[in-house]
Formats: sequence, structure tokens, C-alpha cells
Amino acid sequence: QLVESGGGKVQPGGSLRLSCTVSGLNLENYVIGWFRQAPGKEREGVICLNARGDSSNSVDSVKGRFTVSRDNARKTVYLQMNSLKPEDTGVYFCAADRYSSYKCRLGRTFDYWGQGTQVTVSS
Repeated sequence: QLVESGGGKVQPGGSLRLSCTVSGLNLENYVIGWFRQAPGKEREGVICLNARGDSSNSVDSVKGRFTVSRDNARKTVYLQMNSLKPEDTGVYFCAADRYSSYKCRLGRTFDYWGQGTQVTVSS
């Protein structure tokens, strides 16, 4: 089970940190990916963290602004979002993929999903 939290409304240029708490899975065997879906748009992959927790991969639109990290003891993966823009608005989901490659891939099929948390960037 994956449960997201930390969403909310923030002004452009602000920051938010989302959390994805995992139960029933060994985090060290899974890639955790963050995805988002804006109103009227398809879901898109944003950033992922490999199973070892030492390498991430992100889409160009968030490079330099979003980072992902993991706390194994808390079984939680964090998405730190800085310099937020209105186009970052959407429902953010975390998902898990059992994939051991050093480089995680957002285009793979993720097996387990959270319920999502809303992020709204607006003045």
C-alpha cells in the first residue's frame, strides 16, 4: 500500500514536500516513481528513485526544481518541489515498480499506486 500526503495550495515560486509512505513492500526492491495528472490531461511521469535509493531520473520540465529522497526507517519517499509553477498543478501519485536497474525508468509499468494528493499552484 502506498499513501501520499503533503499536497496543498501554494503560490508560484513556492515549495511543497510530498510524502509517500509504503507498507507491505520492501522499499529496497522497488523503484518509486512520482506521477501527476493535470485536469483534462493524461498522467505523466515526473521523477523516479531507483531501488538502491542512490539515483533518480526526471523529466526535463522539473529538472533543477524537484528532487526525490528516501527514508528507509520511515519507509517513506519524499518529493521536494521548489520554484513551483502553475503548470505543476495536478494530482500527484506515487507508485512502485519492482525493478533493480541502476537507472529507473518512468515509462515502465508500475504495479502499485497510491490514491493521489492534490497540488495547486496559484496566486
